[in-house]
Amino acid sequence: MSLERRRRAWLRGRRAEGLAAFWLRLKGYRVLARDYRAGVGEIDLIARRGRVLALVEVKARGGLAEAAEALGGRQQERIARAAKAFLQRHPSLGKLDLRFDAILIAPGRWPRHITDVWREELRF
Repeated sequence: MSLERRRRAWLRGRRAEGLAAFWLRLKGYRVLARDYRAGVGEIDLIARRGRVLALVEVKARGGLAEAAEALGGRQQERIARAAKAFLQRHPSLGKLDLRFDAILIAPGRWPRHITDVWREELRF
């Protein structure tokens, strides 16, 4: 992949994350972190609404089906590792109900928020 193509993909991803964060705010979530990076993984968005702490993966593709197909096991492992690191740094949030969500972004469509995409038992 060329440097220019990577740069455009990165920009598209940042815009998608911004749109997803805005969408979550409209739904009553408070975004606690964007593009959270730990040495072991990364989480696009971390948001809270009531007793739910949502760890959100954002996927932007040409269509919603393509975006959904891009959610794979490797991303789940990366997010789960980063979630453990985040919760170790913020132990008070560990008492909330943890949920892994996805927001799919496609041109000309409303963002699609899928709650509880998968389950991961986080142990400390």
